[in-house]
Amino acid sequence: LHYHEWRYYVLDAPVIGDTEYDLLYKQLEALEAAHPELVRDDSPTTRVGSDLTDDLPAVPHRTPMLSLANTYNADDLRDFDTQVRKLTGREEGQPISYVVEPKYDGGTIALIYRDDRLVRGATRGNGKLGEEMTANARVIKSIPLRAAFEQLGVREVELRGEVLIRKDRFEAVNAQREEAGEVLFANPRNAATGGLRMKDPRRVAERSLEAFVYQVGFAVDAEGQDALHRFDTHGEWVDALGELGFMVPTDGRKVCKDIEEVAAFCTEWEERRDSYGYEIDGMVVKVNSLDLQDECGYTSHHPRWAVAYKFKAKQATTTLLDVEFNVGKVGSVTPVAKLEPVALAGVTISNVSLHNEEFIISKDIRIGDRVLVERAGDVIPYIVQSMPDLRDGSERVVEYPRQCPSCSTDLVKPEAEAVWRCVNTDCPAQFVRRLEHFVSKQGMDIDGFGEANVHKFYELGWLRTLADVFRLEYDAIADLEGMGTKSADKLRRAIDQAKRNPISRLLRSLSVHHLGPRASTLIAATIGHVLELRERTVEDLTAIKDIGPVVAQNVVAFFQNDHNVELLQEMESLGVNLTQTEADRPRAVVTEGAFVGKTVVFTGSLQEMTRSQAKKKAEAAGAKVVSAVSKKLDVLVAGEKAGSKLTKAEALGTVEILTEAEFLARVEG
Repeated sequence: LHYHEWRYYVLDAPVIGDTEYDLLYKQLEALEAAHPELVRDDSPTTRVGSDLTDDLPAVPHRTPMLSLANTYNADDLRDFDTQVRKLTGREEGQPISYVVEPKYDGGTIALIYRDDRLVRGATRGNGKLGEEMTANARVIKSIPLRAAFEQLGVREVELRGEVLIRKDRFEAVNAQREEAGEVLFANPRNAATGGLRMKDPRRVAERSLEAFVYQVGFAVDAEGQDALHRFDTHGEWVDALGELGFMVPTDGRKVCKDIEEVAAFCTEWEERRDSYGYEIDGMVVKVNSLDLQDECGYTSHHPRWAVAYKFKAKQATTTLLDVEFNVGKVGSVTPVAKLEPVALAGVTISNVSLHNEEFIISKDIRIGDRVLVERAGDVIPYIVQSMPDLRDGSERVVEYPRQCPSCSTDLVKPEAEAVWRCVNTDCPAQFVRRLEHFVSKQGMDIDGFGEANVHKFYELGWLRTLADVFRLEYDAIADLEGMGTKSADKLRRAIDQAKRNPISRLLRSLSVHHLGPRASTLIAATIGHVLELRERTVEDLTAIKDIGPVVAQNVVAFFQNDHNVELLQEMESLGVNLTQTEADRPRAVVTEGAFVGKTVVFTGSLQEMTRSQAKKKAEAAGAKVVSAVSKKLDVLVAGEKAGSKLTKAEALGTVEILTEAEFLARVEG
């Protein structure tokens, strides 16, 4: 994936198609979902693809430019709507409007205007940093050099958009390149993104690029205060940008009153995509209300208030040759179908996850069956069904193992789980998976260790416990073929550095089931030494905000195991850090204060403090500050000229309403 991102974003010369890349990406997503222990900090799923090169200077975006989660059908859209309702407290029947726009397949850009003038253009880059390409942006005629943002009370604004080339123009450009004996562009997107990073703006102008603007990422007024909420909705902002002279989505954009209208519009455009003047590979669905967008929030990868609706899946039939069973680091046994290789939407598929025993039984999948394989959204390989009518009697029922394929221990199926697990903590396959996680970027982040070295050192007998990572013989490593003194010294330095990791990283490296980076940080904030967790109960841990009973039970079980405690004591004797000072502790969750566990909304003009200062005071007192009034709201602080939010809160009858003075007295008293 990293190699193909480099070919795609940096060289603009991919060696696989978009759908082939998406297949790899979704396989990784599915693998990481099934085996969280495999997630690495440098995984493509934890960041957006990077188009950074050394050719142009890197500049920071005012706010991160994230990717989008994907949906593939009306049911997925309904699930998205359900998620939005859970995040915002909107019940079924309460309207939520959405904006649907074409999902352009071009080069993403960020444009900054200050005092009505275009002052910077940048590529998307890695989502946090982009490549500065202002000179090239200035020669794209659909990008205004001046725009009257002052009329909107906006001094500085960052816009998001897509640089494209029309399909007919793309054909003309490729015809010119063919006549000149130059390499042809693979698709319109490559023609557009290649133009963005040209060093000569005159050549950029020759390519006739166009730019659609479809999002405001950041806006402030003359006093530096937030101006994004000058409008209530995303749709109003896009309309305003159109009136200011920007090229915005018109054909293909619609404000829909509910998710069913969204689904119908997406289906309509799936049928119209080939007649559209620009390449699109789906539709983007966004919550229209900016307040509701704020309530939905973000993950590190994508906004929770927007999804991409990817166009139609492809299907094919092939033969299921065999089923293999893989063992994960926490003992989960996952069946994988070995298929007769089949070409599907531009790729060859030979392996497909069968998820669990219940999946196999429910679809009556047998070895030797002809099966219908689908790539959902041209991405995830998935067995839709078997074809029993084509059986000739040679097919075999899939026998799910009752003993671990690695160590032969009897498998168990925990209550309420669909997976069978090996409970032998000494299982070789589990141990190797735990080792891989322990040294990975997601674990102790030991640079240069890698899975290849894990397997090599394990086979040599050098790694039999996690503590053995810290007692390796570097002279022996240097003597290995392909290593040498330099590589051994580099590994030694990386391991020595890992010994000094904060205890939150050590906790997340131990393969405690469901204990990820966030939960590790939250728990680490409550202790001074890792082995203090021997004394913690489930009740102690669930008292920590956002730590649930499953994680708490798994942590307690881990630290009540004498073998695990001895392992940690052994690590400490080898120099691994198990302690932290008060100053080193991660920021703890607020557990005391006037508004602990309360949601608070501010409305109207505040006289004694800015809105930002008010938010900080509320959060320091334990509150979660939101922007919309709902049944889940606890407190509304009303400043001068409070409007509809105050009226709505009063109508609910369950919201405590405070004046600014009462709020200050509460947080300070």
